[in-house]
Amino acid sequence: MPFWVAQDSTPAERPSLKVMTLNIAHGRKEGPYQVFQRRNSIEANANDIATLLRRVQPDIVALQEADGPSIWSGNFNHVLYLAEKGEFPYCVQGEHVSRMKLHYGTALLSALLPKNPVSVTFAPSPLTFPKGFVVCTIQWPGDPDRDIDVVSVHLDFARRSVREKQVQQMATRLARRNRPLIVMGDFNCEWASKEQTLPMLAEKLNLRAYKPRAAEMDTFPSSQRRLDWILISPEIEFLTYKVLSDTVSDHLGLVAELGMARGTA
Repeated sequence: MPFWVAQDSTPAERPSLKVMTLNIAHGRKEGPYQVFQRRNSIEANANDIATLLRRVQPDIVALQEADGPSIWSGNFNHVLYLAEKGEFPYCVQGEHVSRMKLHYGTALLSALLPKNPVSVTFAPSPLTFPKGFVVCTIQWPGDPDRDIDVVSVHLDFARRSVREKQVQQMATRLARRNRPLIVMGDFNCEWASKEQTLPMLAEKLNLRAYKPRAAEMDTFPSSQRRLDWILISPEIEFLTYKVLSDTVSDHLGLVAELGMARGTA
């Protein structure tokens, strides 16, 4: 699994942690399919994402549909490109698909030094390409004695049964790490539905979402569904939470300011 350090930099300490998640759609923005776009168009789309990242200034960003050099999306590493243009000194990249000149998966861009990076590709799900997650450990800003784990995940889009198996696999792997946890990504499902994927993950890992049943928090405009989520451990609390309106993908980004929960030692 590639683990990249883009430059040597020490981020400023803050009492809170700003996190963001975005499915970057292989750099196609709202286009129907990235293979029909030229490299200069993909780069222009990536530049728009980088502009958004510089404006929001998150400490750590979870990316999904994040490409390494792929024949269908300009043949350059989108994760490294966004790390450089978005001014992040570190990035962790997981390639859950690596075949037929295609390389893509999930990633984390970070202003904080990532430790213990791991990439996990879920068990094969025939008829759809593999999905997975990356996880790393970061130090909470301003607290050298507190480490937390941060995850970027992408679940299968086609079948509930596959998503449920994937969160079971993820819960098993993450429970072993035994740290406070932030899980972000494109779950391809909603909370308030017959599907129990999100509540199942929350129960297994003792996580909670921000207003999970709230209306008007859609992150996938074409179907008006809330598919992208930020989940946190009880040691952490939401200070702010926002769905971004910027059109840099077919998904909308989420950004949250997090603090340590009151009474957490």
